[in-house]
Amino acid sequence: MLDLTSSVHKTFALLEYFTVQKPEWGVTELSKEIGANKSTVFRFLAQMQAIGILDKDTYTERYRLGLKLFELGNRVDLRSAFIEKTHPVLESVAKDITETVHIGVLKNRKVLYVDKVESPHGLRISSHIGSFNPAHATGLGKVLLAYLPDEVRNETLDFIFNQDELKSYTTSTIIDKTHMIRELSLIRVNQYAIDKEEFEMGLICVAIPIFNQNQQVVASLSASGPASRFKENEIQRYVDILKKGAKGIQEKIGTFKLL
Repeated sequence: MLDLTSSVHKTFALLEYFTVQKPEWGVTELSKEIGANKSTVFRFLAQMQAIGILDKDTYTERYRLGLKLFELGNRVDLRSAFIEKTHPVLESVAKDITETVHIGVLKNRKVLYVDKVESPHGLRISSHIGSFNPAHATGLGKVLLAYLPDEVRNETLDFIFNQDELKSYTTSTIIDKTHMIRELSLIRVNQYAIDKEEFEMGLICVAIPIFNQNQQVVASLSASGPASRFKENEIQRYVDILKKGAKGIQEKIGTFKLL
């Protein structure tokens, strides 16, 4: 159940539920999803609508994100501080590795996609900049979990794996905490993670950490493509290309810490 004791926390907690995959919510639907009182949820949604954070469809009575957030988002200099510096590197990696590449960060115990370049092969992968995916089922996420400080990593794993209904996306998804701890230890040793059809059948992902010049992991860089093209004996080549890209990003961002 979502803790809605603080007005500020409540506002942002509610906003997190408006995603690319689920852009609209009705009051009853959202209150059931978060386990909160319907009248309380309605009051906060109405208040956010009044100041433009949310819009309400007068016909369906469903809420979606409003233009005020777009306005506020444009004041954030993330693009000039990070993405504009790193995107050319991402394009170079995609060209060399000939697969779709992503940069992701860990936010609210999930992977937030902050940039993407599609594969030159033309195969489209169902990910979107600004969207979230589960950390336990993705290469990006496993890398980011592996490089968390010990205490934070333990707390994060406790949260993820103590959920009543932790989702298994495929038969390969890791849903056992002990298994994941072993996996993360191996990632730290190898300095890369592999998602072997753990999030989507037929899709393989190789991911590595991106360090800033203070040797802090600020993001993760990955290459994703169909299992038919990802060969075991080619993994090191993918890793080498990704590491070259991560080094180029490190040189451009200096001591910048994304989130």
